[in-house]
Amino acid sequence: MKSSIIWIFLLFALAIFNLAAAEPFSLMVGAGTTALIASLYGSYTYTKCLIYECCIPQWIDSNVTGMRAVMRESFYGQHLAQQTVPSAIQAHLSNEEPSKALVMSFHGWTGSGKNFLSKIIADHVYKKGIKSTYVNVFVATTHFPHKEQLSLYQDQLRSWIVGNLSACPHSLFIFDEVDKLPAKLLDTVKPFMDHYSEIHGVDPRKSIFLFLSNAGSEEIARRAWEYYDAGRPRESITLKEMEELLSMEAFNQGGLKSAELISNHMIDHFVPFFPLERRHVIECARDYLKTQSIRADSKMLEDIVELLPYFPKDNPVFSASGCRNVDKKADLIMQKDEDDYDKL
Repeated sequence: MKSSIIWIFLLFALAIFNLAAAEPFSLMVGAGTTALIASLYGSYTYTKCLIYECCIPQWIDSNVTGMRAVMRESFYGQHLAQQTVPSAIQAHLSNEEPSKALVMSFHGWTGSGKNFLSKIIADHVYKKGIKSTYVNVFVATTHFPHKEQLSLYQDQLRSWIVGNLSACPHSLFIFDEVDKLPAKLLDTVKPFMDHYSEIHGVDPRKSIFLFLSNAGSEEIARRAWEYYDAGRPRESITLKEMEELLSMEAFNQGGLKSAELISNHMIDHFVPFFPLERRHVIECARDYLKTQSIRADSKMLEDIVELLPYFPKDNPVFSASGCRNVDKKADLIMQKDEDDYDKL
């Protein structure tokens, strides 16, 4: 259908041009032809954007209220992410002339919710969610596996970002496994996060960059344990006390090691993702079972979470894998006892 619209437009424009060329040129004919072609192009663009994704509010329309609601209902154990991320997204997207791109660095162990939250963000900023043309995901071990090819990767990354920002200034860039990236690679993107209205021919200030990393996981877990051991709720841990710790950890290891992004304060928020407790994993299991139309009782939930590893050994409070693999363990339990649980 897209190609048909283009051909119709081109043929019609050609016919108009030939008609005008058959007569002596005049300012009136030239202006009229130009105006008609502009009108036809505008109509074509409007029609195209009704069907295909375009960089316009129809396709990019943030719903931070919905984002907060989803995080309240199905995003467990991460009070600092809940407090920080939606507010940061809202402040950035509501500013018509932001001073720089929004840059956030998510830190925590596997299964703590970093990828899950990235998807929630994409789903509530873009109509097509994580599948949007304007959501760009880079995975260290897939896109940048060979550290000796740093120079090539730097050129590719620069070109990818420029190309995507040219297509849409409201692009989202997600870098997963940042701790496995070649050192200094991310210095390539530093200019796109600085206070420049134009760099390499594009304006990067309306874009969003998310860095997902395991760097700092042990320190995050240690702080969570200290609060637990002292009988203090984890929700009383503050962003301020964690950000300094995380910036130091990130600067000393992985893809952000000695990075100018940190030394030049390009990262706006370092967000810790704490290890989940058993109670949080139970909620993840409950959510998964709902998607399978299973009415779960407390025994079934306990059977599921008991199959997952926990730490520390002397007092296994925290899930070593978070909510990752909960679905597989739930499927296993359901297969074993499928006759014992009622369908909703």
